[in-house]
Amino acid sequence: MWYNDLRPDSELFNDRYALIMLDSEDNYNRMLTQEDKKRTITNLLRLRKAILEKIPRKITDTNLLLCSWNIKNFGTLKDRTAESLYYIAEIINAFDIVAVQEVNRDLSDFKKVLRLLGSHWKYTLSDVTEGNAGNDERFGFIYDSRRVTHSGLSGEIVISPEFIENNAIISQLKRTPTFTGFESGWRKFSIVSVHLHPGDGTSNKALRKKEVQLLMEIINKKTTIPETEYRNMIILGDTNLYEDDEDIVKLITDNDFVESDGLVGKFTNTSLNQIYDRIFLNVDDYFKIAKAEDGTEKGGVFNLFDYVYKNEPDEIEKYHDLMLKHKGDPSTLTDDAKFKSYFNNYWKRNQVSDHLPVWLELQTESSDEFLSIKHHKMTT
Repeated sequence: MWYNDLRPDSELFNDRYALIMLDSEDNYNRMLTQEDKKRTITNLLRLRKAILEKIPRKITDTNLLLCSWNIKNFGTLKDRTAESLYYIAEIINAFDIVAVQEVNRDLSDFKKVLRLLGSHWKYTLSDVTEGNAGNDERFGFIYDSRRVTHSGLSGEIVISPEFIENNAIISQLKRTPTFTGFESGWRKFSIVSVHLHPGDGTSNKALRKKEVQLLMEIINKKTTIPETEYRNMIILGDTNLYEDDEDIVKLITDNDFVESDGLVGKFTNTSLNQIYDRIFLNVDDYFKIAKAEDGTEKGGVFNLFDYVYKNEPDEIEKYHDLMLKHKGDPSTLTDDAKFKSYFNNYWKRNQVSDHLPVWLELQTESSDEFLSIKHHKMTT
């Protein structure tokens, strides 16, 4: 991580060329005051401690940490502070590959986060899905190139005309999914990142179900391709699947994809009442999710709001001035209760996201298992 902007002003002098947090819309003035820096450093130390406690460490030649995160309107929301970008970057830094949904047309914040992460972090981006239904969104993968590399496989999943029925309710997914290959050691795999149609109710569910049906028809064709990236496939992202969408989940699991038991049933939105963000795997015998001592698969939801932008009176008060600045009608923030409601329901979600990052630890060392299986086949 690149923390240069958090140094005291007295240390910066002529280092302006090396700073990241400059406001391009305000004469490239610094985005962090001394008070901002102190608060950000305090919270980063708390966040880093939590990451060490909650997320496995990166171990060379042994594991790979995969994350999926819908970062709300990443590029459209213009009131995100430099402080928030530090928290986003710190969380991404804990993993090896992060699939990001809701990256928008404007990439200025996205590129600031990349610079905070450092030059060994690379990325792939899809183009924006045009039209109102696409919501100005694209998909991104950010990955630590010391631990994983892009295999060269990259594309978008577009529904062919022959898959579309007469009078179909949709002909394409609202946000065109991206399909990208990666390599870690001798292990190759591909990831399909999705952001499915949102909303509860019969009509929204029908649209979402059709999206998954069409998606799985395309993916089933890809899994028959002999290259390893296609045989080891992961579907992840903001699925917008509700607890009563079991029939839609079944469309995925009936096609040999398995949802990690470390994530099943865990709430992934900021309100902690829905399981929108999911990870499904269809992989070979040598591609495994790491397991804890009790046999459960290692994975979970990282609730960053337990450590930054905490729902505590003293913490909320620190952001009163920013909330007044960002709210369309600040005259409605008349007391602590109004500040608290706005902080929890809107402001902190616009600073970071209304979704929490979900993650898995993948086991990358299986040489003993591989050699044993091959030896058994030759001796029986």
